[in-house]
Amino acid sequence: MKAAVVFDPATGPIYADFAQPFATEQQQIIKVTASAISHVVKSRASGKHYSFDGTLPFIAGIDGTGVTPDGKRVYFVFPPSPWGSMAQYAPVDNAHCLPLPDGLDDATAAAMANPGMSAWAALVNRANFKAGETVLINGATGSAGQLAVQIARHLGAKKIIATGRNVQTLATLDADATVLLTDDATTLNQTLAAHAAEQIDVIVDYLWGNSAELLLKALAKYAPGVEPVRYVQVGSLSGQEIALPGAVLRSSPIQLMGSGIGSLSLPALVQATGEMLQAAVAGKFRIAHKTVSLSEVAQAWPLDNSQNRTVFLID
Repeated sequence: MKAAVVFDPATGPIYADFAQPFATEQQQIIKVTASAISHVVKSRASGKHYSFDGTLPFIAGIDGTGVTPDGKRVYFVFPPSPWGSMAQYAPVDNAHCLPLPDGLDDATAAAMANPGMSAWAALVNRANFKAGETVLINGATGSAGQLAVQIARHLGAKKIIATGRNVQTLATLDADATVLLTDDATTLNQTLAAHAAEQIDVIVDYLWGNSAELLLKALAKYAPGVEPVRYVQVGSLSGQEIALPGAVLRSSPIQLMGSGIGSLSLPALVQATGEMLQAAVAGKFRIAHKTVSLSEVAQAWPLDNSQNRTVFLID
């Protein structure tokens, strides 16, 4: 069969032949229709993600949409190594296949699933977000951050604060307040302090790095302290490490946690994805994406960006 195959993590996937998969007793073979690039997929393809097991060659992709042998449209996730989702066929555990709702096409579902799952899991599973709370999305201009804003609104957020570096994208979001991370240090610190003083209940952070340091220090110094701030770290687009003085955590009711593969079980992540996809129609969730034939994977791979996700269509 044809697939996006990684022979060398330094060069990325190419369109090539790969062995036809087989299904065990608890699996089924999915005829894949669409699969999207995500930060996790790119990191795994480069051999840098902590979940990469070192097997070479392997097929890129961890999730996608397709059709079961009995003709049902499904979203699927986590084909076992060395198979992946960017192929004509993928072996998938039965428990990792979810029905796609009517009104959500395959390409949109594939584009939305991974970033939407990260937002849903962070808010619902990790932060136990409740309607009427205030949420800050740190890094709201990427695809995951934009979905997090939509999901928070759908879940009944009282106030949504969105941060980012792209002023044009920030202006398009359904947020009650925005914070431009490229502001000068004085302005940025004052803005974060003002928001912290008004009680932020949940923070979903896709950036980490300098903005996380500023946020945590503002919360420690200015948060009212009536209720704990649940700070959920999801991504590290601005840096893998931060300088965090112990006093920041000792002097404030901040609950610092992560959300991702490992901090949540695979069944929990699959369930979160299913819940998000079912909510997508009612919530009218949107995600910018473009469709490309899988045969163009080598050309399209380096051009992908988080503001307009690349979805490969598989014949």
